[in-house]
Amino acid sequence: MRHVDVLIIGGGPAGISAAIWCKRLGIDCLLLEEQSQLGGQLFNIFNEIIDYPGMRTKNGIEMQREMVKHFVEMDCLYEVNTKVLFIDERSKTVKVKKQAKEQEICYTYLILATGSSQRKLGVPGEQQMIDRGEVYSASADGERLKGKTVAIIGGGDRAFEGAHLLSSKAREVYLIHRSTRFKAREQYVERVVSNPGIKVMTDTEVTAIHGDRHVTSIDLESKNKEYKSKNLLVDAVLIRLGVAPNVELIKGNVATAQNGLVVTDEVHQSSNPFIYAIGDACTTPLFSSISSSAGQGTIVAKHISSLLTKS
Repeated sequence: MRHVDVLIIGGGPAGISAAIWCKRLGIDCLLLEEQSQLGGQLFNIFNEIIDYPGMRTKNGIEMQREMVKHFVEMDCLYEVNTKVLFIDERSKTVKVKKQAKEQEICYTYLILATGSSQRKLGVPGEQQMIDRGEVYSASADGERLKGKTVAIIGGGDRAFEGAHLLSSKAREVYLIHRSTRFKAREQYVERVVSNPGIKVMTDTEVTAIHGDRHVTSIDLESKNKEYKSKNLLVDAVLIRLGVAPNVELIKGNVATAQNGLVVTDEVHQSSNPFIYAIGDACTTPLFSSISSSAGQGTIVAKHISSLLTKS
């Protein structure tokens, strides 16, 4: 059975940072990534990144190139296209699958850098829409949605910012939220509410998405006196319900908060002294950023280095 001192699950900014620091500190480390490339959610950032100190890039893909270049130049050990099937925290082993072959890896310390995923509505037709590739970015797909009727679901910054961006391209924009209270910043709300090209529908939930080859309409249920149920003709749906941490692998094995985030201390150690969590697996979405994720990777690597030195 293969053994490493530190096993990192996840190849986004947090995992990359932890691996680079492990390499720098001389720690035997392996990073596993399920996708074919390192970078995590950087591939989903289409706007300019201006808040990462010392690195200003046009988009997440450009930043991914720079981070992976650094990672490779450091000669960090990693495997892509590798899915983690199971973590046994008692024997400190991880079962993985790569190219239809399964193997086990034994670790001394485990770093969970699995990030987060977009929350779903969980309604009929949603998964079929996603499987067809009808997933849009408000900043990158303005031309694709030009002249179309678009529904944006959510009440946070991303939903309101997306509605504002698309209002100059789409024929109609509906912003649909299940309550009358928004999580978005006030300046975003004011900008959308005052825009005549955007119709805000509150106290309203989407109950189904229709369309065989592409989205054609959505079903709505509302507390609004104007209507209780309605079918709305739309050409595209953008779901902006926030994110959920990818922690299914260790759920029940370490302490998690009500929002699903792994509970960690100041060095990002979980309730299990041999398991750490960094990045979106343990960070409240409001405070999540590329720079904070990278910093957390640094903290964990330095802390583990001190533990290995003592042993």
